[in-house]
Amino acid sequence: MRMTNVLATAAAVAALSTTAFAGGLSPEVMEAPVAVVDAAPAGSSVSPAFVVVGVLAALLIAAASD
Repeated sequence: MRMTNVLATAAAVAALSTTAFAGGLSPEVMEAPVAVVDAAPAGSSVSPAFVVVGVLAALLIAAASD
């Protein structure tokens, strides 16, 4: 019985170890390097002056509503 277990284990290892060579010994395929282009950050569509004026207007409206 012990010899049967050893033979079954050896057969299983031999059968499953062949999947490690599934790719074969063909040469590796090297892909071309990808060029990364840094794009300039998009500018804001709203002028900072308008933001300041809007905040001041909101503060004035909030103060006047009390």
